[in-house]
Amino acid sequence: MTEQTTSQVRRNSMLGMTLHTEILIEASPKQVWDVLTDFASYGEWNQSIPYAQGVASTGTLLRVTIHWPGLRSSPYVLEVLAAAPDRELRWMGRFGKTGLMDGDHRFVIEPIGVSRCKVTQTEYFYGWLVPFFAPWLRRNVLSGFEQMNAALKNRVETGISAEFSGMS
Repeated sequence: MTEQTTSQVRRNSMLGMTLHTEILIEASPKQVWDVLTDFASYGEWNQSIPYAQGVASTGTLLRVTIHWPGLRSSPYVLEVLAAAPDRELRWMGRFGKTGLMDGDHRFVIEPIGVSRCKVTQTEYFYGWLVPFFAPWLRRNVLSGFEQMNAALKNRVETGISAEFSGMS
């Protein structure tokens, strides 16, 4: 199975833009969820978010370092808006003050049969800075989503192989 991610960018309005990616993973939604929400292990596999601390629970805060391709790492505090095990993880991040450039980030896990699922990663950016940052969002952030999707797929599918071979 390839690590191909399908991606698209949509301008919702002058001040809003959505980045959307999808990838198929040969695993159950629970296996994907377990890796996606094991924040302490992000540094082992996730180049886009090499540091994450917190709990996947609605209303909690995550402390993360985000490193989009071609840009320097930056710390963020993200508010978990939804955490539905094996189905959805959603958080809100802000660049500066509320309304400058806010990002509503969502992972949706959809089962396809018993041991396959589709992971959709989207982020709706909105605020006064979106028109100025649009090229950067299209180029760097979307590339980071694609990179994270491929790394998530690799981590989940490699972990499954290790479990079946008795290595974990």
